[in-house]
Amino acid sequence: MKTRTAKYFIILLLILAALIIISSAIGSANISIKSTLKTLISIIPKIKSLVPVFEINPQDFKVIFEIRMPRIFMAIITGIALSGSGVIFQGIFKNPMADPYVIGVSAGAAFGATIGLLFTSSIRLVNLSTTSIFAFMGAIGTTFIIYNISKIKGKISILTLLLSGVALSSLLTSIISFLMIFRTHDLTKVYFWIMGSFTNSSWVNFLTVTPIIIIVMIVASFFMRDLNIISLGDERASQLGVQTEKLKQILLVLASVIAAAAVSVSGIIGFVGLITPHLMRIIVGPDHKILYPTAAISGGIILLFSDTLARTILSPREIPVGIITSIIGVPFFIYLLIKSKKQVF
Repeated sequence: MKTRTAKYFIILLLILAALIIISSAIGSANISIKSTLKTLISIIPKIKSLVPVFEINPQDFKVIFEIRMPRIFMAIITGIALSGSGVIFQGIFKNPMADPYVIGVSAGAAFGATIGLLFTSSIRLVNLSTTSIFAFMGAIGTTFIIYNISKIKGKISILTLLLSGVALSSLLTSIISFLMIFRTHDLTKVYFWIMGSFTNSSWVNFLTVTPIIIIVMIVASFFMRDLNIISLGDERASQLGVQTEKLKQILLVLASVIAAAAVSVSGIIGFVGLITPHLMRIIVGPDHKILYPTAAISGGIILLFSDTLARTILSPREIPVGIITSIIGVPFFIYLLIKSKKQVF
């Protein structure tokens, strides 16, 4: 199993590395692949001496490392977070159609970001804008409310959780629309945030949210064996010594924090957490110990590919990356619905 997991990792990392190079090269200011490789090599210890300094174009260096690279790595870590939390949500709910937004994380973040954009000044706290901070607080706060609504006698009712998530999401979306009636001059910036974008990505933002995402994801990885056991059914899992309700509560909190940290800096990017775990489940199987890390890396690949399209397909104009992921994800979601309907009937 370790050999098979290593093989998947190597393949995915090679794909990711190739995509990073390609994404670094293309854009409104086109840079050749050769120049991009030289520029990237120039910062790698031990081998940077292979590229003479005079061969590095200062303008190319600035474009790649000050503009494109922060955006590239922000897209990667966001994709990793959304897909990783998607695996956890699908494992908890035993439903391939669950994603990080199923319990209102998305709507909560959108509501918080709207408050931050409309009613606070452009100040920064712990290296993050008030928009990102409010988005994170909104996502976590919404999750907390829905969690308490769905908790019945110490147990989480999955059906109640899903229904309350849909209901609260609808309420928050309506409030956002109501607020926009009185602030029409801010409509564009709220719209672009809600649709998801990495336009304002920076190394500061990346270095602020990445440790949170990585640490929480590592903590969650220790529960993947128990998540495998839960898939056998709650009764069987209890017989095998797994405290199912406690485990679900822990994983629900961890997955929500991961997703909230991601959307707080990227905006609402749908379907990455839905389609990536399902695709990787087809390729690597249902074992969460393999599925969790491989789906996370694949999420980074898919979101980086989507963002590269978003900023180049209509260059020099840019479209929100959420539009690209929706175009890719909606047909796949419909496919899942049709497949599940056939299984029921």
